[in-house]
Amino acid sequence: MKVKLFFGRLVTALLGGVIAVLLFVMFSDDKEVIIAESKVPEPQYASLPQVRTSETDLTHAAETSVKSVVHVKTLYTNQQYQSGSIYEFFFGNGGRERRSQPSLASGSGVIISQDGYIVTNNHVVKGANRINVVLNDKRSYEAKLIGQDASTDLALLKIDEEDLPYMEYGNSDQVKLGEWVLAVGNPFNLTSTVTAGIISAKARSIGIMRSQQMSIESFLQTDAAVNPGNSGGALVDTQGRLIGINTAIESRTGSYSGYSFAIPVTIVKKVIADLKEFGIVQRAMLGVAIQTIDAKKAEELGIDEIEGVLVADVNEGSAAEEGGLQAKDIILSVNGKKVNSTSELQEQVGRYRPGDEVKVLVKRDGEEKQFQLTLRNSQGSYEVIKQNDLSILGADFEPISKREMYQLGIRRGVKITDLRQGKLRSANIKEGFIIYKINDTPIYNEEDIKQAIMENNSEGVFISGIYPDGRIRYYAFSMNE
Repeated sequence: MKVKLFFGRLVTALLGGVIAVLLFVMFSDDKEVIIAESKVPEPQYASLPQVRTSETDLTHAAETSVKSVVHVKTLYTNQQYQSGSIYEFFFGNGGRERRSQPSLASGSGVIISQDGYIVTNNHVVKGANRINVVLNDKRSYEAKLIGQDASTDLALLKIDEEDLPYMEYGNSDQVKLGEWVLAVGNPFNLTSTVTAGIISAKARSIGIMRSQQMSIESFLQTDAAVNPGNSGGALVDTQGRLIGINTAIESRTGSYSGYSFAIPVTIVKKVIADLKEFGIVQRAMLGVAIQTIDAKKAEELGIDEIEGVLVADVNEGSAAEEGGLQAKDIILSVNGKKVNSTSELQEQVGRYRPGDEVKVLVKRDGEEKQFQLTLRNSQGSYEVIKQNDLSILGADFEPISKREMYQLGIRRGVKITDLRQGKLRSANIKEGFIIYKINDTPIYNEEDIKQAIMENNSEGVFISGIYPDGRIRYYAFSMNE
């Protein structure tokens, strides 16, 4: 009896176990629990790039770049005058000074050579009576203004010192969208400030220099925070190399609100080299009117691909006309560098000097053609222009006689003769005009003209004078337009 009971319970237990196993198999999920190391290879996604998860180290770039960025302090003297008659003010007898009120401003600069050359923005030092530079280690120096260029908003300073920590040039052409960058400067007088961001766009034009006829706007756009005081400071790559000069911000409040803009180092290098060698920028020109091609323009032209820059017109006697370019040509590249906007084309041409040869690839009637052009300056010449070279004015000069002085009631002046293509004609000055004063410099002879032009070439030239019939006239122009 006991044996039967034992076997009965055993059968029941075995049956229960089988039922439990069956229920586990039926109602359990399909997930496989792997305790040991899996030997199954990881899936590979051929369409997706392998992403590195390691963080970008910006400490080296920050530590090295702050040593090369300086604080630029400027002193201005604001003068107010009593009003006199126009004739008295023109000839210097009226308009007596009432008071002089000094004011201070500041920005940033970048040391680019061990012997003290510093690049900054033109608007940081424009019109300053005195420029002071403070290094990262608190040493302070009086700076000399070597040259300015309003059309690119760049200026070159020099301090008397050696063995300075300078910043090496990078290559803004190789910078990619999304690449990490640092902005280094002195916002709100907070010295040696570093902010980080990425390159948001290249060859950006924002229309801040429309008053300059030959301005070049082809900014690097970044979301690194830039504020007042950062102007003239450095935009650097992850190796601490200079790739741009911080210049402007997009803001409705006057402070940083999302995007800032820097002049690419490819432009900076060329402008600074010109200012250092000649004292004035050598502006090369194709001699064409250009337009960016968008979808609407492509439809008007009946073209399928939206690429290149449209030649709207070709100037007579220009490098473009001599080289064979025509209206409605589409410029695709300059010396192998592709251009798809007016700002990109201006940036490429802006790298060269008058007399340089460039290869321009265009599309004409659906076919690609290449032309070789020799660039000219704004006067149609291949010559480079030096700061004290008056040929850019396009005129000869002669002293006025004592009889002319007596008849016109003046005590000095230089007469314009043999007027030709140049700055004076472009400003609508006529032959026979007697220059009495340039800016604040009285003009007695041709050397005075050279001195006045040399001192004021980037700030604008303001000429006061009189015609032989007694008409008093005022003219203004920029040497860099």
